[in-house]
Amino acid sequence: MQIIVAAHKKYRMPTDSIYIPLHVGAKGKKGEDGKPLDLGYVKDDTGDNISELNSAFCELTGLYWAWKNIEADYIGLVHYRRHFSMKRKRNIWDSVLTYEQLKPYLGKIKIFIPNKRKYYIETLYSHYEHTHYAEHLDETRKIMVQKYPQYVDSYDRVVRHTYGYMFNMMIMDKKYYGDYCAWLFDILFELGRAIDDSGLSTFQGRYFGRVSEIIFNVWLDKKLCSGEIQKNQIMEVPCIHMEKTDWRKKGTAFFRAKFLGKRYEGSF
Repeated sequence: MQIIVAAHKKYRMPTDSIYIPLHVGAKGKKGEDGKPLDLGYVKDDTGDNISELNSAFCELTGLYWAWKNIEADYIGLVHYRRHFSMKRKRNIWDSVLTYEQLKPYLGKIKIFIPNKRKYYIETLYSHYEHTHYAEHLDETRKIMVQKYPQYVDSYDRVVRHTYGYMFNMMIMDKKYYGDYCAWLFDILFELGRAIDDSGLSTFQGRYFGRVSEIIFNVWLDKKLCSGEIQKNQIMEVPCIHMEKTDWRKKGTAFFRAKFLGKRYEGSF
């Protein structure tokens, strides 16, 4: 089992041996001395990679790197500021998921995912429409119609949900990890050819990672509906944030987007 921790800067990392700190977007990055930036982590510009796309794909360059360069029975992705946790402890770093906690479930559980994120008054589609650009999802659906028509019913069902498995976090049996990545990146590369992003801000230009958060739910729904994956082979694991969330700022931005048409232009 190997779980990459996607990071673009130096940060505290879990100590369990299942984790691989990965510098995402490493290609071309320079330190203050003008030399290639070295965080002391594995870099995502090694082996088969798409590191140069990180400014738009964000942590997905790590997802791709793990797909192409890791050989393990389970492969996963977490973020330097977000981790899985089966048991919350006083010290948040002692709460990070360990191999010993996962071990009893391996073999029986094929996919570990974070708990559902609930939007309550928004569907996945309307939330994306208000905070980003609906065109990204509309073009994604067109690509599915052309290349993966068997997923369209799941797409139409999922975008109406008021909840979803977000953050591009998962730990999967290598069979499903490979299946998902092959499907996802085929769609995203096609989406990149369909969207004119020349007028987007830097923040809004990172739409690949946001679209993937939603269509991960589409892929999972289709696998469940087809019987390729059983419900008892999926396990939700709580997600912990290593830094405090500014809920006032986040909540204000949410309502400004929904009711005043002010799209997001920063993270929280």
